[in-house]
Amino acid sequence: MLLYFEEYGLVNQAIAREKQLKGWCRDKKLELILEMNPNREDLARDWFGVEK
Repeated sequence: MLLYFEEYGLVNQAIAREKQLKGWCRDKKLELILEMNPNREDLARDWFGVEK
């Protein structure tokens, strides 16, 4: 299930952001997810045409 994602034009920017997020506590990560996706919907549910 995909609850959160960010898009970057350059891979080094994405890697730097991933390292930043890995240093955060669980509560801070959850806040970030809930800002973008308050209902915790699966953001990838339609990507492959497979219903669960």
